[in-house]
Amino acid sequence: MNSLLHHITRPSTLKENAPLLIMFHGYGSDENDLFSFATELPEELFIISVRAPHAMQPYGNAWYAINFDAEMNKWSDDAQAKASRDLIAKFIDEACHNYPVNPNNVTLLGFSQGTILSYAVALTYPKKIKNVIALSGYINKDILPEHLDSKSYSHLNFYCSHGSVDQVIPVDWARKTPQFLENLNIKHKYSEFPVGHGVAPQNFYEFRNWLEDKI
Repeated sequence: MNSLLHHITRPSTLKENAPLLIMFHGYGSDENDLFSFATELPEELFIISVRAPHAMQPYGNAWYAINFDAEMNKWSDDAQAKASRDLIAKFIDEACHNYPVNPNNVTLLGFSQGTILSYAVALTYPKKIKNVIALSGYINKDILPEHLDSKSYSHLNFYCSHGSVDQVIPVDWARKTPQFLENLNIKHKYSEFPVGHGVAPQNFYEFRNWLEDKI
């Protein structure tokens, strides 16, 4: 497979038309990070964990650069983020073409920067996506299309969670998500857990149960 993005897979117990789950790691990590969830997730899922396209030094990868100025204010490279968003959309098409999966049953699972991209992909290319599991991230409106109200999102389903003491992405940013999704008539569940920038065991079990119902 001449792939757009490096990735690893866990095949489904189904020989064809399997529900597809694609994982997108956070800033500075790699495809092995979220893949540790794979053994605990439903066996009928065909799971792909993807490595972000921008290699970092000395190790790790990013979906887009995060820059700091002299005052340590940080900002995202939105042009790079949009390029990664579109690359992921192409990758979804490629995965559906090359693996025995159901193109109408695609779930994205992101953490942190991977979540920001998952939101952007689902809201830019809603026809490609069915479900999104959005862990420890937020919606960056600057990488979304301008006229969101011109698309139909009613088929989408989001599971969103955040650590209430997240020191990397403030929980206040995540708390804006339910209203944003509500305005677009998107079904969603939002949960907080008393942790920092990570996924608590109870968080994992909750989104796993949520996903089992949706696939």
